[in-house]
Amino acid sequence: MSRLTRRIALIGGVCALSGCSAITSLNAAAKPLDTYDLRPGPGAKTGARKSRTLLVAKPQATAALATDRIMIKPDPAAITYLPDARWSDELPAVIQSLLIRSISETGRIAYVGRTDAGPIPDKALLVRIDAFEVAVLGDGRFEVQVALDLTIINDRDQRVVASRRFTQSSAVASDDPKVIVAVFQAVLDGLLPSMSDWAIQAA
Repeated sequence: MSRLTRRIALIGGVCALSGCSAITSLNAAAKPLDTYDLRPGPGAKTGARKSRTLLVAKPQATAALATDRIMIKPDPAAITYLPDARWSDELPAVIQSLLIRSISETGRIAYVGRTDAGPIPDKALLVRIDAFEVAVLGDGRFEVQVALDLTIINDRDQRVVASRRFTQSSAVASDDPKVIVAVFQAVLDGLLPSMSDWAIQAA
Protein backbone atom coordinates (compact mmCIF):
# COMPACT_ATOMS: atom_id res chain seq x y z
CA MET A 1 0.00 0.00 0.00
CA SER A 2 1.43 3.39 -1.01
CA ARG A 3 1.93 6.26 1.42
CA LEU A 4 -0.89 8.28 -0.15
CA THR A 5 -3.31 5.34 0.02
CA ARG A 6 -2.41 4.82 3.69
CA ARG A 7 -2.97 8.53 4.37
CA ILE A 8 -6.40 8.40 2.71
CA ALA A 9 -7.34 5.33 4.77
CA LEU A 10 -6.14 7.05 7.96
CA ILE A 11 -8.16 10.20 7.19
CA GLY A 12 -11.25 8.06 6.62
CA GLY A 13 -10.70 6.24 9.91
CA VAL A 14 -10.26 9.43 11.89
CA CYS A 15 -13.39 10.95 10.33
CA ALA A 16 -15.42 7.98 11.52
CA LEU A 17 -14.78 9.11 15.10
CA SER A 18 -16.65 11.91 16.86
CA GLY A 19 -15.01 15.31 16.73
CA CYS A 20 -13.45 14.73 13.30
CA SER A 21 -13.88 18.34 12.18
CA ALA A 22 -12.32 19.70 15.36
CA ILE A 23 -9.35 17.33 15.12
CA THR A 24 -8.84 18.16 11.46
CA SER A 25 -8.95 21.90 12.20
CA LEU A 26 -6.44 21.59 15.02
CA ASN A 27 -4.07 19.47 12.93
CA ALA A 28 -4.32 21.90 9.99
CA ALA A 29 -3.58 24.85 12.26
CA ALA A 30 -0.63 23.14 13.94
CA LYS A 31 1.15 21.86 10.82
CA PRO A 32 2.16 24.26 8.03
CA LEU A 33 1.69 22.80 4.55
CA ASP A 34 4.27 22.88 1.77
CA THR A 35 3.10 25.41 -0.84
CA TYR A 36 3.42 24.86 -4.58
CA ASP A 37 3.07 27.21 -7.53
CA LEU A 38 2.50 26.47 -11.22
CA ARG A 39 4.13 28.15 -14.22
CA PRO A 40 2.41 29.65 -17.29
CA GLY A 41 2.79 28.05 -20.70
CA PRO A 42 2.54 30.66 -23.46
CA GLY A 43 1.23 29.80 -26.89
CA ALA A 44 2.92 30.63 -30.19
CA LYS A 45 4.66 34.00 -30.28
CA THR A 46 4.48 34.20 -34.07
CA GLY A 47 1.32 35.23 -35.88
CA ALA A 48 -0.88 38.27 -36.31
CA ARG A 49 -1.07 40.64 -33.34
CA LYS A 50 -4.62 41.69 -32.41
CA SER A 51 -5.42 45.16 -31.12
CA ARG A 52 -8.05 43.69 -28.81
CA THR A 53 -8.68 43.82 -25.08
CA LEU A 54 -9.38 40.45 -23.50
CA LEU A 55 -10.35 40.06 -19.86
CA VAL A 56 -10.28 36.70 -18.10
CA ALA A 57 -13.02 36.06 -15.54
CA LYS A 58 -12.26 34.21 -12.32
CA PRO A 59 -12.99 30.57 -13.15
CA GLN A 60 -16.09 28.85 -11.83
CA ALA A 61 -15.54 25.72 -9.76
CA THR A 62 -17.36 23.55 -7.25
CA ALA A 63 -16.80 24.31 -3.57
CA ALA A 64 -14.58 21.22 -3.35
CA LEU A 65 -12.26 22.60 -6.06
CA ALA A 66 -12.42 26.28 -5.07
CA THR A 67 -9.73 25.88 -2.40
CA ASP A 68 -5.95 25.97 -2.14
CA ARG A 69 -5.84 22.24 -1.30
CA ILE A 70 -4.79 19.58 -3.84
CA MET A 71 -7.78 17.32 -4.44
CA ILE A 72 -7.53 13.53 -4.25
CA LYS A 73 -10.39 11.31 -5.52
CA PRO A 74 -10.18 7.84 -3.86
CA ASP A 75 -13.25 6.93 -5.95
CA PRO A 76 -15.74 8.88 -8.10
CA ALA A 77 -17.99 9.69 -5.12
CA ALA A 78 -15.31 10.53 -2.53
CA ILE A 79 -13.16 13.62 -2.05
CA THR A 80 -10.16 14.25 0.17
CA TYR A 81 -7.02 16.39 -0.10
CA LEU A 82 -3.28 15.83 -0.16
CA PRO A 83 -2.35 16.05 3.53
CA ASP A 84 1.04 17.74 3.20
CA ALA A 85 0.67 20.24 0.37
CA ARG A 86 -1.38 23.09 -1.04
CA TRP A 87 -1.45 25.48 -4.00
CA SER A 88 -0.11 29.03 -3.68
CA ASP A 89 -3.69 30.41 -3.86
CA GLU A 90 -7.21 29.11 -4.25
CA LEU A 91 -7.37 27.08 -7.47
CA PRO A 92 -9.64 29.46 -9.47
CA ALA A 93 -7.22 32.33 -8.83
CA VAL A 94 -4.27 30.11 -9.82
CA ILE A 95 -5.91 29.10 -13.11
CA GLN A 96 -6.95 32.69 -13.87
CA SER A 97 -3.39 33.92 -13.35
CA LEU A 98 -1.92 31.11 -15.48
CA LEU A 99 -4.24 31.91 -18.38
CA ILE A 100 -3.57 35.65 -18.21
CA ARG A 101 0.19 35.18 -18.08
CA SER A 102 0.20 32.50 -20.79
CA ILE A 103 -1.85 34.64 -23.21
CA SER A 104 0.09 37.82 -22.37
CA GLU A 105 3.50 36.20 -22.91
CA THR A 106 2.66 35.47 -26.55
CA GLY A 107 2.73 39.22 -27.24
CA ARG A 108 -0.09 38.72 -29.76
CA ILE A 109 -2.90 40.63 -28.07
CA ALA A 110 -2.97 44.28 -27.01
CA TYR A 111 -4.14 43.72 -23.44
CA VAL A 112 -5.16 40.78 -21.29
CA GLY A 113 -6.09 41.01 -17.60
CA ARG A 114 -8.69 40.24 -14.94
CA THR A 115 -12.33 41.20 -15.35
CA ASP A 116 -12.31 42.94 -11.95
CA ALA A 117 -9.37 45.22 -12.83
CA GLY A 118 -8.95 46.46 -16.35
CA PRO A 119 -10.33 48.53 -19.24
CA ILE A 120 -13.64 47.85 -20.96
CA PRO A 121 -12.94 44.66 -22.91
CA ASP A 122 -13.70 43.72 -26.49
CA LYS A 123 -14.02 40.10 -25.42
CA ALA A 124 -14.20 38.19 -22.13
CA LEU A 125 -12.91 34.70 -21.44
CA LEU A 126 -15.10 32.60 -19.14
CA VAL A 127 -13.61 29.48 -17.56
CA ARG A 128 -15.14 26.51 -15.77
CA ILE A 129 -12.94 24.05 -13.89
CA ASP A 130 -14.53 20.59 -14.14
CA ALA A 131 -11.54 18.58 -12.92
CA PHE A 132 -8.18 19.39 -11.36
CA GLU A 133 -7.39 16.38 -9.23
CA VAL A 134 -5.46 13.20 -8.57
CA ALA A 135 -7.58 10.09 -9.19
CA VAL A 136 -6.74 6.90 -7.28
CA LEU A 137 -6.98 4.14 -9.88
CA GLY A 138 -6.16 1.19 -7.61
CA ASP A 139 -3.14 -1.10 -7.38
CA GLY A 140 -1.09 1.85 -6.14
CA ARG A 141 -1.65 3.80 -9.38
CA PHE A 142 -2.59 7.49 -9.56
CA GLU A 143 -3.51 9.83 -12.40
CA VAL A 144 -3.64 13.61 -12.65
CA GLN A 145 -6.85 14.69 -14.40
CA VAL A 146 -7.51 18.23 -15.68
CA ALA A 147 -10.64 19.41 -17.52
CA LEU A 148 -11.36 23.08 -18.31
CA ASP A 149 -14.22 24.59 -20.33
CA LEU A 150 -13.38 27.91 -22.03
CA THR A 151 -15.92 30.31 -23.56
CA ILE A 152 -15.26 33.61 -25.34
CA ILE A 153 -18.07 36.19 -25.28
CA ASN A 154 -18.55 39.67 -26.73
CA ASP A 155 -18.58 42.15 -23.87
CA ARG A 156 -20.99 44.49 -25.68
CA ASP A 157 -23.88 42.06 -26.18
CA GLN A 158 -22.76 39.00 -24.15
CA ARG A 159 -22.98 36.86 -27.27
CA VAL A 160 -21.04 33.59 -27.19
CA VAL A 161 -18.31 33.72 -29.83
CA ALA A 162 -16.66 30.35 -29.27
CA SER A 163 -16.49 27.58 -26.71
CA ARG A 164 -14.14 24.63 -26.30
CA ARG A 165 -13.31 21.97 -23.72
CA PHE A 166 -9.68 21.18 -22.90
CA THR A 167 -8.82 17.94 -21.12
CA GLN A 168 -5.69 15.97 -20.40
CA SER A 169 -4.60 13.29 -17.96
CA SER A 170 -1.25 11.74 -17.04
CA ALA A 171 -0.09 8.91 -14.82
CA VAL A 172 1.74 9.74 -11.59
CA ALA A 173 4.74 7.55 -10.82
CA SER A 174 4.89 8.40 -7.11
CA ASP A 175 2.67 9.74 -4.33
CA ASP A 176 5.32 12.28 -3.34
CA PRO A 177 3.76 15.80 -3.45
CA LYS A 178 6.67 17.16 -5.51
CA VAL A 179 6.12 14.43 -8.11
CA ILE A 180 2.36 15.05 -8.17
CA VAL A 181 2.85 18.80 -8.67
CA ALA A 182 5.40 18.13 -11.42
CA VAL A 183 2.81 16.02 -13.26
CA PHE A 184 0.20 18.79 -12.89
CA GLN A 185 2.79 21.16 -14.41
CA ALA A 186 3.49 18.75 -17.28
CA VAL A 187 -0.24 18.48 -18.04
CA LEU A 188 -0.58 22.28 -18.03
CA ASP A 189 2.52 22.59 -20.23
CA GLY A 190 0.48 20.67 -22.80
CA LEU A 191 -2.81 22.50 -22.28
CA LEU A 192 -1.91 26.16 -21.69
CA PRO A 193 -0.27 26.84 -25.08
CA SER A 194 -3.31 25.37 -26.86
CA MET A 195 -5.70 27.35 -24.69
CA SER A 196 -3.73 30.57 -25.26
CA ASP A 197 -3.66 30.14 -29.04
CA TRP A 198 -7.37 29.28 -29.13
CA ALA A 199 -8.33 32.29 -26.97
CA ILE A 200 -6.30 34.71 -29.10
CA GLN A 201 -7.75 33.37 -32.35
CA ALA A 202 -11.31 33.60 -30.96
CA ALA A 203 -10.87 37.06 -29.41
